[in-house]
Amino acid sequence: MSQSFVTHLEAAINGTRLPAGQVHGTHEGRPIWVRYDLDAIRNAVTPDEIAKREPTLWRYRELLPLPFDAEPVSLGEGMSPLLHCPRLGQSLGMSQLYVKDESQLPTGSFKSRGMTAALSLAKHLGITRVALPTAGNAGGGAAAYSARAGIECFVFMPEDTPIVNQMEAYQFGAKVFLVNGLINDCGRLVREGAARMGWFDLSTLKEPYRLEGKKTMGLELAEQLGWHLPDVILYPTGGGTGLVGMHKAFAELRQLGWLKTDKVPRLISCQAEGCAPIARAFDKGERFAELFPNAATVASGLRVPVAVGDFMILDAIRESGGTARTGKEANIAPWMVRSASAEGISICPETAVCFDVLESMLASGEIRPDESVVVFNTGAAQKYLEALPLNLPKVNKDQPIDAILDAIG
Repeated sequence: MSQSFVTHLEAAINGTRLPAGQVHGTHEGRPIWVRYDLDAIRNAVTPDEIAKREPTLWRYRELLPLPFDAEPVSLGEGMSPLLHCPRLGQSLGMSQLYVKDESQLPTGSFKSRGMTAALSLAKHLGITRVALPTAGNAGGGAAAYSARAGIECFVFMPEDTPIVNQMEAYQFGAKVFLVNGLINDCGRLVREGAARMGWFDLSTLKEPYRLEGKKTMGLELAEQLGWHLPDVILYPTGGGTGLVGMHKAFAELRQLGWLKTDKVPRLISCQAEGCAPIARAFDKGERFAELFPNAATVASGLRVPVAVGDFMILDAIRESGGTARTGKEANIAPWMVRSASAEGISICPETAVCFDVLESMLASGEIRPDESVVVFNTGAAQKYLEALPLNLPKVNKDQPIDAILDAIG
């Protein structure tokens, strides 16, 4: 079988139908959906059959856009674990707290999901050069999967991007450039350079397939919960592809009849107070988000002052009965330590924001202590050396052991 189950592509802003099997970026400057023949998928595969496959992202091949005879550009991205967090939950007064830990994916973040899909389609469609802006993990992810695909990659990142992100993009062979601005400034350079350089814009939601890779977070979560869904999902939101992708995944699963519940999780979009365009637009009742001025947060993945998929994010939040909230900048480092030390999970600063939001929503009664809650940990803490400055006590080896132990307490 050479074809996929993709029927067509669809402009998210106005529903314009676009042909599959061709190179597409955006339509009228806005993102594009991938649409599938769900009836045919229902007849072709069952959840029980999927459960027997290798535990990788590509187990959901029928719900992904790559033709069946094309080899994925893969680094072995497995299913990320869904971890029950009893001690952290108890400290918050709840019993059903889970973390979906994306830090264990290749390149240490959820970006692997989008990049394996995007670079697989880029290679299949004959694209040989890509470029993208990044505030953090996307650059390393794109560089790694481009290297795997044999595709030339250009990465533009703010000059204060975490050093590990800079290093990994360089290590994986991308042409990396530091920009004296924010991610939207980097995006402008990619956009304005496309005609001369001939690169394909791999920016968040500037092509249709990163979204499809991120969608697998929702597919996996449903499968791991026995095709049920949690009451609440808290998701750190920068460009928002993962949140939108999960909402799409749940809709497709519902249409397939695979879910054993009619419940739709309330999607909570979590942003840092220093860069919160989605939360601000949600509070104003708007469908589109204005540029957030003077964006600044140590959670670099959330430092996205304007998102091309803003209306898709806000639509998903509202359709799910969820909300958009901000976490306090001063609480990011303490939450990284509190959550990680309670459960041994490598919590990134973006996810620390989610825990700050969770605590405030529990206090206000907007999330009940008996509800099942999943927090997405989108990256490994080790990639954010600047986010958690240390001032560790020192021990003098030449002192008597009793003096050392007295000092330790």
